Amino acid sequence: MASLLIPTLLLCYSSLSRCSESKEYPLDVFAPQEVKFHSLDYRNVLHWKQHANSTNDQQYFVQWKVYGEKLWTNAKECHGISRLLCDLSKETSDSREWYYARVHAAHSGNQSPWVISARFNPKWETSVSPPTMKLHVTEKGIVVQLKPPRSPHRRSNGSWISVRRLQRMSFTIHLMQSDVEEETFEMEGCAKQLLISDLSPRTTYCLTAESRLHLLGRRSTRSPRACITTL
Repeated sequence: MASLLIPTLLLCYSSLSRCSESKEYPLDVFAPQEVKFHSLDYRNVLHWKQHANSTNDQQYFVQWKVYGEKLWTNAKECHGISRLLCDLSKETSDSREWYYARVHAAHSGNQSPWVISARFNPKWETSVSPPTMKLHVTEKGIVVQLKPPRSPHRRSNGSWISVRRLQRMSFTIHLMQSDVEEETFEMEGCAKQLLISDLSPRTTYCLTAESRLHLLGRRSTRSPRACITTL
């Protein structure tokens, strides 16, 4: 009788121990929430939120892969981090590919399940910033110089690659006088400057500009207002 009782007690103890561990360290209680890409000017950043029941001292680990591949690759700059984002612009630089990313949390020797993002393509999902605008005035009118937003990618010589090199884009310039919009002008992405003529002399005009991506018609916010007075 005693020989049968000991194995039974050991089995019960083992079962209670496993239940106790599961109750004390539920694996999904600190799993990341809302894992998704945010892309602006081809800067592709994975964001997530901390679980409401998790602690502030946990660490996060990020992996990524190309759609269709089986193996995941560690994001070296996002291994054991405490922040709630990971810049994957370099890893997702090929705009012809679709990507996935995933993240899990670790705390006190325990790891949460992996949480996977939706499928992501930078060309189709990136948003765009407004252009940088410079003004100068001549006898003919106001000369507007626009500089397109730049991507996080560089050429082999180290210079930055602008968004217009990665995707067709154009600009809209808004001309205002006394806070009333008078006229808008369209400017192709490859153009460098625009002359606005037939303006009233010795009059202050203000201008703003916005970028537009042709692929999906996405528009940026307007650039800060710049004002100049005609001759």
